[in-house]
Formats: sequence, C-alpha cells, structure tokens
Amino acid sequence: MFIQTEQTPNPATLKFLPGQTVLESGTADFTDPAKAAGRSPLAERLFEVDGVAAVFFGHDFITMTKTPEQDWYVMKPAILGVIMEHFTAGNPVLNEDAVTTTTDSTEEDDEVVSQIKELLETRVRPAVAQDGGDITFHGFDQGIVYLEMRGACAGCPSSTATLKMGIENMLRHYIPEVVEVRATL
Repeated sequence: MFIQTEQTPNPATLKFLPGQTVLESGTADFTDPAKAAGRSPLAERLFEVDGVAAVFFGHDFITMTKTPEQDWYVMKPAILGVIMEHFTAGNPVLNEDAVTTTTDSTEEDDEVVSQIKELLETRVRPAVAQDGGDITFHGFDQGIVYLEMRGACAGCPSSTATLKMGIENMLRHYIPEVVEVRATL
C-alpha cells in the first residue's frame, strides 16, 4: 500500500491519500479523542500519535491537523504506519452510526435553501475537498447563509477569504436573496 500526502492551505493540516475509498458516503470529523471514542477505530488510533489534534475523513482522503508544538516530519511516519496497518488489516474506518451526511435536501427546504444547497454540493464541496476539507450548510436566515468549515478548512488562515470572496460572491451572483455568508463554530 502506498499512501500519498498533500499539503493543504492550512499549514497545521496535512492530507493523506491511501489510494482507496475511506468513506463510501458522507464525512466524519473528530476534533478530539473523546469524539472518536467508540465511533471510529481508525481515528482512535490516530489520536494516539503525539501531536494529533483533529482527524477528518472524506471519500478518498484523511485529513490530519497537528498541534502547534509538533512537526510533520516527526509525526508523519507514525501516522502513515497507523493508516497502512489499519487498511491492510481490513478494519472499519467507522462504526455503523458515525457517518454524517452534510447537505441533503429535505422536502421542507424552500426554493432559496434548495438552490444554496445545490450550489454548495456541486461547486463548493468538490473544491474544498481538494484541499482536504468540507463545508456544511447550517441555515439561511434574513439573507444570511450560515456555513461550517471542516477538516483542513477549519482554522485555515485563508478560510475567511474563501467564505467571503469565493462562496459569498458566488451565492450572491446566483441567488439575489443571499446578502452575506457567515461561518458557524
């Protein structure tokens, strides 16, 4: 098994590409070991590596965020070993209830919310996934779209610019009812 790594716009985050499917659908975000406990055997093992601050699973990648006091050149061999061992053994990435689906439309969505979700799904999510992250819709109220940046995008120095200059401008262009985009925590 050959695992590639890619840098992300967030210097504290590195994207690992194991060359196979990580999650069939949805994403999973673990921002501390307690959130991984009992939900993801792989995330639990990754948190045992000194310096791992967060683990994010996408369709074909794993994004790791480190603590400021650690260096990637020290952590990377241990992380690669854990990932390789886990996939080689055929262990599950997640337990049954841990996958979260992000932008599914519901029959209750009004037309504007459906348009927002469609643009996020087709134009924004693929782009942020390239950088090892994800974006989730949290609401639309009085012209303001509330979004959450996850994975490599959470805490990234350029995430504010991505939200304001990229996503907000695109949504405002296609959907006149949108006046602003704000990040949720």
